Amino acid sequence: MTPKKTPQTREKVSVEAGEGTTIGAWGEGSSIFAQGDAADSLFNIQKGKIKITVVSSAGKEAVIAVLGTGDFFGEGCLAGQQLRMSTAVAMTDCSIMRIERAIVVERLRNEPAFSKQLLSYMLTTRSIRIEEDLVDQIFNSSEKRLARALLLLANFGKDGEPETVIAKISQETLADMIGTTRSRVSFFMNKFRRLGFIDYYNGTLEIHSSLLNVILHD
Repeated sequence: MTPKKTPQTREKVSVEAGEGTTIGAWGEGSSIFAQGDAADSLFNIQKGKIKITVVSSAGKEAVIAVLGTGDFFGEGCLAGQQLRMSTAVAMTDCSIMRIERAIVVERLRNEPAFSKQLLSYMLTTRSIRIEEDLVDQIFNSSEKRLARALLLLANFGKDGEPETVIAKISQETLADMIGTTRSRVSFFMNKFRRLGFIDYYNGTLEIHSSLLNVILHD
């Protein structure tokens, strides 16, 4: 799937700190919640990036989402989920708002505008993204999947300006995200760099819009 060149306009969900709502800081690599923890709150990323992972009964880990500023996660608690089905880990230093489930439910019942905004956000952002990820996994090559993952990490296709310079992400994480091996990721990353689509420097990764050519080219 090709990230949209023209971002869709969406109404920002208004969430303010108050009763049952706290804002905390998480350092890179720290766990926000772990698979099997009580699902008792919803989270909103104020700043930074996180990854959502799952571990199979055989111990195999997979990255199922990478989320950034403005995104919500932990929404399973609103659908009757008692325990977390995944683990959320900070990929960079993060500022994250935690909203107790009871507070979210109360606001959904009593504030129609909040309810409409949050549900619309979750449906248009998360559901469509999951569908696009599934199509990407089924039909695209590992090279195109990697290019799309890098563009999404840099916020190409989201509201606002792309965040072209991001904290360097490990090749193991990228491999987990797109369902391939680290050696394949290394091969394509070197190719992208050679072609001028990406650059590495000072522990950061710069994504150029020309990387879209990988996805657009048949």
